[in-house]
Amino acid sequence: MAHRAYVRVLVDVDEIGKIRPLKIFWEDGRGFEVDRLLDVRMAASTRVGGQGMRYTCRVRGRQVYLFEDEGRWFVEARDVPAGNF
Repeated sequence: MAHRAYVRVLVDVDEIGKIRPLKIFWEDGRGFEVDRLLDVRMAASTRVGGQGMRYTCRVRGRQVYLFEDEGRWFVEARDVPAGNF
């Protein structure tokens, strides 16, 4: 089972407003570098509901969907163990 895990995200915004996530932080303070940005598109989260701008990222060798929805960021997190990519 999965749930929305709201996260803090360090981003770079260029001069034309293009957003690039650099690091994702869990509520316990652990940070995970975004190794590579693979894709950006408007999409729905089929696992946990909701939609927004979906950033497909490579984090620690795994593909992660990071969503930005009205200024809030979330990932599709597994219920157990929490906070592991």
